[in-house]
Amino acid sequence: MSFQSPDFKPRCFAVVPCAGIGERAGVGGPKQYHPVAGKAVVAHTLAALGAVSRLDATLVVLSPQDTQFEQHAPGFEGERGWVVRVGGASRAESVANGLDELLARGAQPHDWVLVHDAARCLLRPEWVERLILACEEDEVGGLLALPVADTLKAALPGGDGEARVAATVDRAAKWAAQTPQMFRLGLLRPALVGALSDPDLAARITDEASAIEALGHQPRLVPGDFENFKLTWPGDFALAARLLATVPLS
Repeated sequence: MSFQSPDFKPRCFAVVPCAGIGERAGVGGPKQYHPVAGKAVVAHTLAALGAVSRLDATLVVLSPQDTQFEQHAPGFEGERGWVVRVGGASRAESVANGLDELLARGAQPHDWVLVHDAARCLLRPEWVERLILACEEDEVGGLLALPVADTLKAALPGGDGEARVAATVDRAAKWAAQTPQMFRLGLLRPALVGALSDPDLAARITDEASAIEALGHQPRLVPGDFENFKLTWPGDFALAARLLATVPLS
């Protein structure tokens, strides 16, 4: 599928799925609203995206029941800050609904969409710009990622709660996916909608790239940064706070 034409310059939009409840984080509520270095996690994330001049707008996708966002991200809405409460039961559903909202607001199939995790709050604008520069002429798109450095172990299934190694997994040519993940709206939306229509496939779609891969495409891997980690476990919040205190990002 080609979107190339000399007659238009694609725009770039960010989509931030922000409808999760963050059960693994253990912080007593949605992790995107937990304070880190004096601000909510999502406020740091949106400040970084707002500093990327190539982004025409950032769309935050909230749960329909969300009543907290405006309290934790004051002043976000405006010409380049959009909020919509159409989040679904899964990340893929939330992103797909967000893409429909972009279309309703005038985005075109050839425009780029950069999907970013709300909980990757140490994002730096220059990393986003690196991704855009690497992918803007690519037929498929791509994502920030890092080559796996640690030895990987596969655990035995089941058990009594005590994990044991089943095998060592070859780490050669394996990368840890990060976000943003950047794809054309006209490619990403049908990829997600198609995956959501197949329950078996939907269970395997854990990020946007995996939906694109399911169509037979090969997204580009763009080197990310170790600090662009996703706050998932309780210890991640303390680490993020230390990093933000050392080098304020927003």
